[in-house]
Amino acid sequence: MSQMPRQAALPTCPSCAEPLDAGDRFCGACGYDLSVVPPHPEDHPTLTMNGAAPPLPPEAAAWSTAAPGHAPGAEASGAGLPGATGRTGAGTAAQSAGVPLPPAAPPRPPGPAQPAHGGMPVPPPAGAPVPPPAAAPMAPPLGASGASGVSGTPGASGVSGAPGAPGSSGLPVSPGTPEASAAPDAPVSGVRFDRPAEPEEYPLQAPDPRVAAEAAVVAEPAKVCVACRAGRVDDDGYCENCGHAQPRERDHMELESGPLAAVSDRGLRHHRNEDAFGLGTAALPDGSRALVAIVCDGVSSATRPDEASMAASKVASESLLAALPHGTHPQAAMHEAIIAASHAVNALADEPAGAREHTPHQNSPACTLVGAVVTAGLLVVGWVGDSRAYWVPTDRSSPPARLTEDDSWAAQMVAAGLMNEAEAYADERAHAITGWLGADAYELEPHTASFKPDRPGVVVVCTDGLWNYAEAAGEMAEAVPLDAAVRPLHSARVLVGHALDGGGHDNVTVAVVPFPAPPQGAGSA
Repeated sequence: MSQMPRQAALPTCPSCAEPLDAGDRFCGACGYDLSVVPPHPEDHPTLTMNGAAPPLPPEAAAWSTAAPGHAPGAEASGAGLPGATGRTGAGTAAQSAGVPLPPAAPPRPPGPAQPAHGGMPVPPPAGAPVPPPAAAPMAPPLGASGASGVSGTPGASGVSGAPGAPGSSGLPVSPGTPEASAAPDAPVSGVRFDRPAEPEEYPLQAPDPRVAAEAAVVAEPAKVCVACRAGRVDDDGYCENCGHAQPRERDHMELESGPLAAVSDRGLRHHRNEDAFGLGTAALPDGSRALVAIVCDGVSSATRPDEASMAASKVASESLLAALPHGTHPQAAMHEAIIAASHAVNALADEPAGAREHTPHQNSPACTLVGAVVTAGLLVVGWVGDSRAYWVPTDRSSPPARLTEDDSWAAQMVAAGLMNEAEAYADERAHAITGWLGADAYELEPHTASFKPDRPGVVVVCTDGLWNYAEAAGEMAEAVPLDAAVRPLHSARVLVGHALDGGGHDNVTVAVVPFPAPPQGAGSA
């Protein structure tokens, strides 16, 4: 297939790309001076991140490797570039003939070459200092044209014929530059080594304990009302939704100590629990075990009855547990324990001078007490007031018995023969006590008694909050579960539930103690 002959490509203006005619010194469209040297490309980075530099353009490589006074492309024979042959050759001939040349014009500021007529680069005039390229000084490729001074020995990076000491890039380095002061064999790198080393781990500031405590308080879940199951409980112990008072720590208490256990409950009518109890076991000198149970009932008509019952139960139980291991007889130890409890309650009545004048109608703290000590063959009880102890045999083949006598108005009427038991306890004065522990007691008369049962059973030690609903010994035996000796905690819960089902008009506290005391290492099932 025939083709039209192609016309030679016309030169274009480097500024506006307008076609040029031969011999034009200025662009007819934009007026660009075609005789100036085109600017050197400045898009080559000084240093690269990986430490390697891209190869220089051929023109820059030729300029950087040429000796001073020689333009790139000009050989020793004087052959120059097109358009500059006459000037370069004349200068060379004049120098070779010894003819002095007129002083050259002041050198132009160093700058990149500009394109000559026709778009070809023009070298700087002969003898003019060659400006360093705009790019960072880099070692030229070994095969670059005009590179005649590259040493071939390892480690030699300089260029022969260059004035001054060669730098790491193989180009002339002027004094005072960073490369001039650097080591000759220092590697070129794009990473800064003057930065301080960063630690592998940064120290963390210790948390403020106040902030941690506040966070723990905030993270604590809010208490929910036990009555409505919806309202939140405020700091005063009342539900914000229904206003129901929430149970306190003493409102319901349970404790199991080896083979014996006790339960105390506030009841359904009282606003607080004024009962208290104490349990424990002690090793006797012969190696057998003794079981101790103390139950106290605070007198509601006195001040701080809850404190009185707690102090009496604590001191009495501690006194027994301390005396029995030393060989003290259980009945004597019980008597001394009641005396110690009385002193503890009396100490609560110590008030600042003048306090009684402001509250003359208030009584001193007071409470009742009943206790039991059970060994391998002996049962000892002691009491002051109307709290009671019952004996309930395990097989129920023999009748149960009440082991204590109340210090009350009803008991005195029955003992004097003025009323029978039914009539006396039906009177509204029946529960008026005639003996108690407290600073204003008439006279302290601790009661103690010892028994030697001939069969196993349990001792029920309780306050009037229970025996009001099972007053007779037979009624109490019916309320006690058959397995009370091996399940004392369960039995105590059953008895408290019996009182609550009957009305729960008072605080309810009961301790269940098996007889005889099991040997060391045995406990409840």
